[in-house]
Amino acid sequence: MDSNSNTVVVTGFGPFRQHLVNSSWEAVKEMSKLGLGENVDLHIMQLPVAYQKAKELVCKIWTTLQPLLTVHIGLASSSKAIIIFEQCGKNKGYKEMDVCGFCPEGGCCLLDGPERIESTINMKTLWKNISVEGIDVVFSRDAGRYICDYTYYTSLYYGNRRAAFIHVPPLSKLITADFLGRALQIIILEMLKQCGEKTE
Repeated sequence: MDSNSNTVVVTGFGPFRQHLVNSSWEAVKEMSKLGLGENVDLHIMQLPVAYQKAKELVCKIWTTLQPLLTVHIGLASSSKAIIIFEQCGKNKGYKEMDVCGFCPEGGCCLLDGPERIESTINMKTLWKNISVEGIDVVFSRDAGRYICDYTYYTSLYYGNRRAAFIHVPPLSKLITADFLGRALQIIILEMLKQCGEKTE
């Protein structure tokens, strides 16, 4: 499958539990105002915090838009002021119900899928190269076995590993949507440099 070499999709999630405003989607909207430069055809999409629906939308992204890269942004509700770069998505262990009260069959994304899938983006390199003033950036290999991890795995699978996942903290006085939007712009532009190195 050929990718549309200048299409980038960035997704955020809708509200769930006590999070009536999901910082991931607020950050994505702010980032889209800034854009990723005139050479990038940027699409943004809100995903619901529902396994089945999120999976359908992710499949649709890869089949219809065929982007160079899809970056999923999620809310890490436990994190104080950190941005987390997730390296891989995991197939099994999904026992937590989504907003529809649904849990995936057998607790897994794809019944015969690999145990885990790594992103083609080297998140560790990214983590070493990026500093965002006013917030800590960390590297992780465990996206938490909820909709975030599930979406990431699905996207890595259908997108031939050309997906990335970033967890952002909840909004606060210091961590505004605008602040996170600017941080995402810096981070995604850096990811695109890695994509460029691969295609040249």
